[in-house]
Amino acid sequence: MTEHRYFVRITGRDLNGNQPIYRALTGIKGIGIRFARVLAYQFQKEHGVAYNAPLGSIAEDMDGKLEDIVMHPAQHHVPEWMLNRKRALEGKSTHLVMSELDFSIRNDLQTMKKLRSYKGVRHSLGLTVRGQRTRTSGRHRGAAVGVEKKVEAKPGGKPAPAAPAGEKKK
Repeated sequence: MTEHRYFVRITGRDLNGNQPIYRALTGIKGIGIRFARVLAYQFQKEHGVAYNAPLGSIAEDMDGKLEDIVMHPAQHHVPEWMLNRKRALEGKSTHLVMSELDFSIRNDLQTMKKLRSYKGVRHSLGLTVRGQRTRTSGRHRGAAVGVEKKVEAKPGGKPAPAAPAGEKKK
């Protein structure tokens, strides 16, 4: 019987060994709960480890096998429609995780900007990309819309204090 481990390192990420396999896999960027369940069931089917067993209870030599399923799910009969890079520019479907996912997203944005596509232009201007309204919402990026009151200077050189919110300026 193997000793329980509290941290298991998969794809360069320390995962919680106390959680079930399917729940612990969600700690990897690019893997959500549904995809993690599919990977855990596939791991159970291939290696006989229960999908809801604590991740820290599996043997250390099984870590590499689980990492292989995470890194290459298409080779382990995971349906193509679940992968996060379906029929990409390269023409094949893959599932990217961690830094590979960040790199591909950054590359895609650069390509859109270079091509001057609608989405690329919106990204470069810092505007919404998917048709959200911009008139009244989406102002969290610091672009304030509206009128600011000027602070008038007194003849003595000191600026006058700003009027409280409820009062009108004359």
